[in-house]
Amino acid sequence: MEQQYDVIIVGAGPAGLTAGIYAARAGLKTLLIERYGAGGQILNTYEVDNYPGLPGITGAELGMKMQEHLDKYDVTTEMCEVEGIDFEEKNNRVKTDNGTFVGKCVILATGNSPRKLGIPGEEELTGAGVSYCATCDGAFFKKRTVAVIGGGDVAVEDAIFLARGCEKVYLVHRRDELRAAKILQNALFELPNVEVVWDSIPKEIKGADEGMVAGLEIENVKTGDRSVLDVAGVFIATGNNPNSSYTDAVDKDENGYIIADETCATSLPGVFAAGDIRSKKLRQVSTAVADGANAVYSAQAFLI
Repeated sequence: MEQQYDVIIVGAGPAGLTAGIYAARAGLKTLLIERYGAGGQILNTYEVDNYPGLPGITGAELGMKMQEHLDKYDVTTEMCEVEGIDFEEKNNRVKTDNGTFVGKCVILATGNSPRKLGIPGEEELTGAGVSYCATCDGAFFKKRTVAVIGGGDVAVEDAIFLARGCEKVYLVHRRDELRAAKILQNALFELPNVEVVWDSIPKEIKGADEGMVAGLEIENVKTGDRSVLDVAGVFIATGNNPNSSYTDAVDKDENGYIIADETCATSLPGVFAAGDIRSKKLRQVSTAVADGANAVYSAQAFLI
């Protein structure tokens, strides 16, 4: 028999966890579906310094605190993979590898995933020196040389984090200036063991005979010259892609993010999008938390 809920929340990052808290406090019968565990992308962040009231908290600690808050309420949690959703007004069926669940409302909070480079050596050497999470894998490269690919906040944060334990860190960026926040850039430029490689793009990740990363071939976009950086690890931080492939029923933007207004309402009645999956300008923990609250408020209005 299909289990029925007032609201089903798909995803347990900051947006999903906040939605769960708000839904439970509103007295809604709530199901939270997550495939890996609570926290989402913040688990990959060493230090969250811009979340109000908790300066310097690690991503793992923040995710744990949010989960502990949720645990105070009567919210059912299922650890499973969503395989598809059949959207029908007040009768939405969420199909998973652990059965089908029915919800009057659905809040999509599935976030996004690291974008891959698509260059030779990347797939073959993932887990053997290629990583998308500096805080997860940085400890394996103490006193070694690594490269970080990217120029935004995450890439610069990764380079700063890795510089604490690595002998040297190359930050490879395709432009001649970084996109990261100025405070992060200032911290980066003060580090003696970080070298920014400007105007360059990765072309191939080279492996050694033992199947581990041995170098990164780069190309200068202005001169066309190629060179190889002698590195033991390559950390990729070039952005993310939305985790929205499980449905084509809701309207999306050209990048695949779900279109939803500030109330988090999508193109389908009773279906809401919250957090990094939503098409918007700024994706931060604070905006994800706001989305989670707004989505539940909108769901309440829809149910009434």
